[in-house]
Amino acid sequence: MDGLTVRRAGEGRPLHLKGTEVRLLAFGDGTEVIHHHLKAGTAWGLYPAEGWHALEAVYVLSGKLRIFGEEDGTLFEPGDCIHACPVTRQTVFVAEEDSSFLYVSSAPVFHEYTGQIQHLKRLAASIEEKDGYTAGHCERIHDLAMQIGQALHLGQTDAMYLNYASFLHDVGKLCVPLEILNKPGLLTDEEWRVMKQHTVYGRRMLEETGLPLLLGAAPLVHYHHERFDGTGYFGLKGEEIPFGARIIAVVDAFDAMTTDRPYQRARSKREALREITTLAGTWYDPDVVEVFHQLARILPEG
Repeated sequence: MDGLTVRRAGEGRPLHLKGTEVRLLAFGDGTEVIHHHLKAGTAWGLYPAEGWHALEAVYVLSGKLRIFGEEDGTLFEPGDCIHACPVTRQTVFVAEEDSSFLYVSSAPVFHEYTGQIQHLKRLAASIEEKDGYTAGHCERIHDLAMQIGQALHLGQTDAMYLNYASFLHDVGKLCVPLEILNKPGLLTDEEWRVMKQHTVYGRRMLEETGLPLLLGAAPLVHYHHERFDGTGYFGLKGEEIPFGARIIAVVDAFDAMTTDRPYQRARSKREALREITTLAGTWYDPDVVEVFHQLARILPEG
């Protein structure tokens, strides 16, 4: 067809990351049309950037999207359109069920978008290659952390930082020797000193990307092993600890307790909840524990 470009269904290689599939459908004169498919529970966001003045629009094709943290329960369903020119505030959407939408931008974004996704994929693949436990663990931590963030009405910007930090919180373990990472017995004092550095390495790795969302996620990765009473890795306590890091600390501990590890057998959900509840106010933020306790009641055993 002269003058028309046709892209058949399924043509072109999509990009995949953490419940998101992205495919560039059309581009020209600076405008791009990008198809997104989100699995249920996956977050995706629009955020402002300095010097950026483009029109950005989201047109829902299927499923249901909800704005993260909105109390009025507004759902965006097929046929709904959300747009801004330019985007002036962070807006995070969460898929209530498997959902698809068109994202249209009047300025090119796909190249940068692709670079960010590919970088995150490389990080995630590297974690999985080195530590198969950590890969599944990161998915579980992400899903639980985002549910807690939603229940605690986390702000839009903090939600996006939590979205990435919860998934990549253990990325610094890539710098920890395998013999320490998978040691079946107790670590020596020196081995423990090396292991504790994984949060520092993780922060450094995210900051070295230069990507705004990962720069914001970096402190959460750094401080997710702090304790509410100040007895954690680096001595931060209470509200000195980033709120997102306090959320990750609770769900990270729960998952560690209820999963077989090289150094311990999995405990039951009930036992893990009892221990976390007992440590509320000392190791863990009591507000986070309260919400997590309600949420964990509906989690399957094992």
